[in-house]
Amino acid sequence: MIPQEKIKHIQKKAKDIRISIIEMLAQAKSGHPGGPLGMADVFATVYFHSLRHDPAHPFMVERDRVVLSNGHICPVLYATMAHAGYFSVDSLKTLRQFNSPLQGHPHREFLPALENSSGPLGCGLSQAIGMALVDKREFASQSNLTYPRYIYCFMGDGEQNEGEVWEAVLMAPKEKLGNIIAFIDRNHIQIDGDTEDIMPLHPLDKKYEAFNWHVQTIDGHDIQAIADAIENAKKETEKPSVIIAKTTPGKGVSFMENRYEWHGTPPGISDVAGAPEKTKQTEVALQELRAIVI
Repeated sequence: MIPQEKIKHIQKKAKDIRISIIEMLAQAKSGHPGGPLGMADVFATVYFHSLRHDPAHPFMVERDRVVLSNGHICPVLYATMAHAGYFSVDSLKTLRQFNSPLQGHPHREFLPALENSSGPLGCGLSQAIGMALVDKREFASQSNLTYPRYIYCFMGDGEQNEGEVWEAVLMAPKEKLGNIIAFIDRNHIQIDGDTEDIMPLHPLDKKYEAFNWHVQTIDGHDIQAIADAIENAKKETEKPSVIIAKTTPGKGVSFMENRYEWHGTPPGISDVAGAPEKTKQTEVALQELRAIVI
């Protein structure tokens, strides 16, 4: 069990990450709020509890690797990295500007500890498999650990529509890649609507189980549940693990929650039904997030 004090610390980090997401998107007038706000608790738990990493030494050989497949949710990755100390929080406001390292989709050569470039959906799990396979073949025999490090791969649920994802889902169990821990953001939205209307995924857990993955379904806003799922995944050494995190898109901002229209629409530029007027959207969103009691 995580001590309650540590849980509150992670929750505070998730709150700070959400505030930074809104600030950077409002400044950019472009980008995606829905998924990033929904995944803040998962990223905060990974970076501030589970991940083996060192912001002062971002290229240390024994680091775990983070592969972001659904690159459009990069505001949550950037904000988490900034709050973890990889670069300044102030620089988040350069999101999507010319010559900024914080591109609208991550470019691995622009920032330390970005393990992959992402943009085209469906590629991340294949990239993670390549990393995990090399580690298993070349490094496992040199370590007293079952695996010298873990490859965390983050995917969206709408991204599961991509055929390449399922080729990768077939590959990982065949190679017994127990060093892969995949997260699926199960928020039920994609840019055109509800995932179950566009291309039904249910039962997603049973599909992965049928492909011989170790599967867990959790509340993606429960810090203890996220941490426990990661520890359970590490105990499974013969199968890749997937953690299906049920999240609320737009979490923390009342007018964005569970609305697919905010999948890729930043505050301040859209007349989404039920939202405050454009000039008030950022202010209201920040007020609501800052009012969250930890």
